Amino acid sequence: MPEEVLFKTEEPHARSEIADALAAAAEQIDSGTVHLESADHSETVAVPAEPTFEVELERLTDSETGEQRYELEYELSWTE
Repeated sequence: MPEEVLFKTEEPHARSEIADALAAAAEQIDSGTVHLESADHSETVAVPAEPTFEVELERLTDSETGEQRYELEYELSWTE
């Protein structure tokens, strides 16, 4: 199935700013409509009553430097 990225941002933020953004996202998810906005793009999507919720924590190791980093992802998914 081809993937179409509709919206993406990735930039460093203070932990407290991330927590605020996640709290605001939780309120939007609870209301059933999520609005995403960046400086040059926005998307709005309706979230169904029972989407699939995935939480994933990964430890990744850079093959060249051996440096380890972590990725913590919260993901909602559903079919139309």
